[in-house]
Amino acid sequence: MEGRFTPAALTAVLERICADLGLAHRDARLVRFTSNAVFELPADRVVVRIVGSMALPHRAAKVVRVARWLASHDVPSVRLVEQFPQPLTVGGHQATIWHTVPSGGPPVDGRDLGVLLRRLHDLPPPPFELPRWSPLDDVRRRIADAEELSAPDREFLEERVALLEARLAGLAPALPEGVVHGDAHPGNLIPSPAGPVICDFDSTSIGPREWDLSTLPVGVARFGHPARWYRQLAGVYGFDVTRWAGFPVLRDVRELKLTTSVLPILRSNPDVRDELRRRLVALRVGDTTTPWSPYR
Repeated sequence: MEGRFTPAALTAVLERICADLGLAHRDARLVRFTSNAVFELPADRVVVRIVGSMALPHRAAKVVRVARWLASHDVPSVRLVEQFPQPLTVGGHQATIWHTVPSGGPPVDGRDLGVLLRRLHDLPPPPFELPRWSPLDDVRRRIADAEELSAPDREFLEERVALLEARLAGLAPALPEGVVHGDAHPGNLIPSPAGPVICDFDSTSIGPREWDLSTLPVGVARFGHPARWYRQLAGVYGFDVTRWAGFPVLRDVRELKLTTSVLPILRSNPDVRDELRRRLVALRVGDTTTPWSPYR
């Protein structure tokens, strides 16, 4: 069976959005397709972001609120195209429209991430309710929404969720609780001539600040990010999360999320299957060091 999120299906959604809004889709470029499909429309200098799971449409409205809140505090972050109603619903898909970030500027590093996280964490509480940090909620939803998943893999993942949920219950944070970005890594910083801007607010919530600091050391271990990036982050932020007793729990939760992010698009994007299999093997045997490759 053909998947729900094939390039053809997503392009059809994009064409409907462009027709409704008067945007040009002919030169559209798919720049990312894992948890979301991200299209760049160069003629209009906008980016269209389509939610890549039927089980997570509720996040789009939150993303809009968070983006506007960050803009109100002048945080360097991606900006919505406010002339359009946001979020949009097209054919059961949720989408948001963003201004393209001007190209240029030096590559980002751990120092940039530390500066932006410190700025985000120092903001006053937003004037709207954010969800409580619940990092396994989207894992459950993606397992339930998987386009295809064997019974043994489903059973393993559900057991893994239950195990990590019990471990999270005993977590004792060292930092004050507050707003967390939720997926804070250099890939969610976009270089620009004015400096890097932060994007992707799908997982923004109220929770332990350690969560935002735990992403980069996982990236160093799994994806080969330079170790100096994490030293820069810890130095700028002033806290080394890897020395905190709760870090192994957050690492294991993060790796489960990284593994299951593609479950809703497995049939639509079969190229991710081999990497998913490698990650599942690592989780099953407790391997926390073998390098992974990004999903593509």
